[in-house]
Amino acid sequence: MARIETPKRIRGTQDIFGEEQRRFAQVIDTFERVRRLYCFQRVEVPIFESTAVFARSLGETTDVVSKEMYSFEDRGGDSLTLRPEFTAGIARAYLTEGWQQYAPLKLVAHGPVFRYERPQKGRYRQFHQIDAEIIGAPEAAADVELLVLADQLLRELKIDDGVTLQLNTLGDAETRDAWRAALVTHFEQHEGDLSQDSKDRLTRNPLRILDSKDPKDRPIAEAAPDIDAYLTPEAGAFFESVAKGLDAAGVAWTRNSRLVRGLDYYRHTAFEFVTDRLGAQGTVLAGGRYDGLIGSLGGPETPGIGWAAGIERLAMLLDEPAVEKVDAVIVPMGAAAEARALAIVADLRRAGVAVDMAYRGNMKRRMAKADAQGARFAVILGDNELEKGVAAVKELGPGTQKEVALDALAEALR
Repeated sequence: MARIETPKRIRGTQDIFGEEQRRFAQVIDTFERVRRLYCFQRVEVPIFESTAVFARSLGETTDVVSKEMYSFEDRGGDSLTLRPEFTAGIARAYLTEGWQQYAPLKLVAHGPVFRYERPQKGRYRQFHQIDAEIIGAPEAAADVELLVLADQLLRELKIDDGVTLQLNTLGDAETRDAWRAALVTHFEQHEGDLSQDSKDRLTRNPLRILDSKDPKDRPIAEAAPDIDAYLTPEAGAFFESVAKGLDAAGVAWTRNSRLVRGLDYYRHTAFEFVTDRLGAQGTVLAGGRYDGLIGSLGGPETPGIGWAAGIERLAMLLDEPAVEKVDAVIVPMGAAAEARALAIVADLRRAGVAVDMAYRGNMKRRMAKADAQGARFAVILGDNELEKGVAAVKELGPGTQKEVALDALAEALR
């Protein structure tokens, strides 16, 4: 008979197990705990959307849309795309589901996202993000709240050491238009010295040249005009309010006047939490204010601000999480004890006691299983114990052992 070849895992995907899964779970559990403190609601949106949702919101000329999206035609002939991020789908839901009536809305989501790019350490084609958004709030206080939420999340994950919040303003529409024109003039004067990527961006997305990593572009980008020369008084006052709010909340930040978001709907605050612990790929959480996004999807002009972070990248920075321990392992010896142990295990679990059962091997192997799982107790059940209606409960640390009536096991093991 011909050997059946096992299908391989798709490149750029991952199977998460063991320590990696514990790190992953710690990020999500901490995120859920912190978002409740800030009164953010959890939301679920589809993994795939109409391609137009992402093409309009991310921009046809961006690398994500032009090179990285997983798009396909379904059986009905519609073009669908696996979500490359959360914000666009949440904005679409805000419009189509009538959520405007609840504005301002504070929302979080987490789950898988998909981008076709070269896999590397901490970066996959199917990866996972946590996401936080405030929609319908034009006040600087919303920017501050989201940033303080992010800061507390990193602190509670114990990965804030060596992480810096970099902050910038992109101004209002008037500011941005004037600054963009000045940047185009500057880069056109040096067009012959730019990388090919930056030459392509010059006509469609000139702000992105500022954060180019190509060595050819860096001196030209560093010499580009600063946004501060073009800030309107209103835009300057907004940024000052955000900065003062962060100072009042005790969140440290540094100004990075070269930090940008390239799409036209971004306004005012842009930010990144960066670290030197991940090599060149140092951003662990990033976001900005997108007051023009919902309008680009056909809705009324609606303010919004949000951020996202890769769960895998955050998990890489965690200390190794402790293995989950169980309260007790039931060690039945003999057919009658094994039959009775099934009922005992079910009753203990219903009573809120975390238990497992060692049902394979001799006594030594079964006790070794209890020890390997970090159980506090081993509950030994044999024919003698059944006759007396008790179990031998051994506390594995000190090694002490006592008999406990079967109907009192739950209380003894708590």
